[in-house]
Amino acid sequence: MFEAAGGEYLSGEEISRRLGVSRTAVWKKIRRLKDAGYEFDASPKLGYRLSGSVSALDAERIGSLLATDRFGRGLTLLTKTDSTQTEAEKLAREGAPEGTLVVAEEQTSGRGRQGRVWHSPPGRGVWMSAVLRPEGPLTAVPQLTLLTAVAVCRAIRSVSGVGAGIKWPNDLLADGRKLCGILLEAVVEDGRVLHCIMGIGIDANLSEDDYPEELRERVTSLRRESGVPVDRSALIAAVMNEFEALYGLYAERGFEPIRLLWESLSVTLGREIAVRDARGERRGIAHGLGEHGELLMRTEDGQISPVYSGDIELYPGPAAAEER
Repeated sequence: MFEAAGGEYLSGEEISRRLGVSRTAVWKKIRRLKDAGYEFDASPKLGYRLSGSVSALDAERIGSLLATDRFGRGLTLLTKTDSTQTEAEKLAREGAPEGTLVVAEEQTSGRGRQGRVWHSPPGRGVWMSAVLRPEGPLTAVPQLTLLTAVAVCRAIRSVSGVGAGIKWPNDLLADGRKLCGILLEAVVEDGRVLHCIMGIGIDANLSEDDYPEELRERVTSLRRESGVPVDRSALIAAVMNEFEALYGLYAERGFEPIRLLWESLSVTLGREIAVRDARGERRGIAHGLGEHGELLMRTEDGQISPVYSGDIELYPGPAAAEER
């Protein structure tokens, strides 16, 4: 009805009459449309007008844009889930092949590093997890996290034009604010990685009003940065294409070419940083990456200190968005 109205207002009374439902039911239906990504203008005198919509994810479109042999080919597309990580983990334990991908329109309990909650409203972001079955020791997992960051950063730049950069170890920023997080969770047996679940959360088409007030100054979305909605299906396909190409390069030539690509996209290197971990807070200059993917920090006394985990804050320049 709203699409047929061509951008004109429809009164609640008219909608109620045509649908044969109460005004309260009309309001509830509009709320559901909003949750699905549609945007409305409301006027006490005129009613409601469809002002914009973000297209739903399309499995067929994603498949048509894939240039991969494995990644994204086994696709599960969900309307709602607690976490795509949980769904992908179930599939991995059931023997799902490498490259199996779970994508959801909404997560009710999306998670980031160290158990943090990831804000995942319906119809606006890219919330997905893929099954990896890497050959190699547990020490390869941090390298795969960095590889994923490179793949996502390249995909975001090509699809949206937003100049995203990588903050060590697993965040993507735009203009100093966080727009993407990456989480790799490994299942290990006898020191060998059985499988990994690669989780990616991209704030694609969120507006400022979609965020809780406490997050609005620290995070951003591709839509907020570019001014236009991004095709989420195309973005998912682009991430899978970039990842499979880099994953093949990593298998063939090791971490070195990935390290060089990561450094070229980094917003961390050369910056003064504060590291907060079990040892407390330390400061220094981000110098480079180590052979295992650790961050190398030059301390005030000129020594190079490796950082394997912890929260990083960037200085000077725009403050980096803190972990969510």
